[in-house]
Amino acid sequence: MIIDFHAHIYPEKIAEKATAAVGTFYGDAPMAWHGRAQELIESGSRIGVEKYIVHSVATKAEQVESINNFIISACEKYPQFVGFATMHQNYQNYEAELDRVYAAGLRGVKLHPDFQKFQCDMPEMDGLYSKCAALNIPVLFHAGDCRYDFSGPKRIAHVMEKHPDLIVIAAHFGGYTEWDNAMEYLVGKDVYFDTSSTLWKLPVEKANKMLKAHGIEKFLFGSDFPMWDHEDEMTRFNQLDLNQEERQAVLYDNGAALLKRIGA
Repeated sequence: MIIDFHAHIYPEKIAEKATAAVGTFYGDAPMAWHGRAQELIESGSRIGVEKYIVHSVATKAEQVESINNFIISACEKYPQFVGFATMHQNYQNYEAELDRVYAAGLRGVKLHPDFQKFQCDMPEMDGLYSKCAALNIPVLFHAGDCRYDFSGPKRIAHVMEKHPDLIVIAAHFGGYTEWDNAMEYLVGKDVYFDTSSTLWKLPVEKANKMLKAHGIEKFLFGSDFPMWDHEDEMTRFNQLDLNQEERQAVLYDNGAALLKRIGA
């Protein structure tokens, strides 16, 4: 059994356009799928995924509610899905919106500071983080990118210092292309890492070192669908130096425990 803790889905009418935009943003990362919900299930079922944490990103404040409505409807249609809401740094009605989507079953927030163009530790975000902590829902950050200064490990560590009760998931082993900074600022702290969009680029020796240093219990398997195909991600995951118990922890047990913790 596997839980995929990092998957993007898009409405049918914009899926191909949205996926192409992500591909353009990253340049050197191929897009394996188009981001439709049914494609996610098709890809994940090939490796035994039974639950998917699904989300999308608002690049404008006025998109927040419509995207959240889409995620809610997708979760109603597909019982395999657990939805995370989107938010935007310029969206003002975040408290009421978080109450609304929580009542509708969403159990986290996904932020992509690099797409959304904001520094994740800026004071204007403190109210949102405090509200998430009060609801006991995690914030899943896209973490790191050496091209920008929005979501690096040091900034995420600063968020955690200001909001010690906030459940934080730092995607991509704590910092895409910034793994040395993740080692310095996040490894060993009370933060989850996911494995998405990392194992294609991070040398396996360094990945093994980070797994051991941070603690297997703090890692969650993630595909970053539609960027990657699940079978390809599993091939890369199988190269890690993990015993069967550790594999089970990353692929399922840690995610199941976190979902229970947040009432999903």
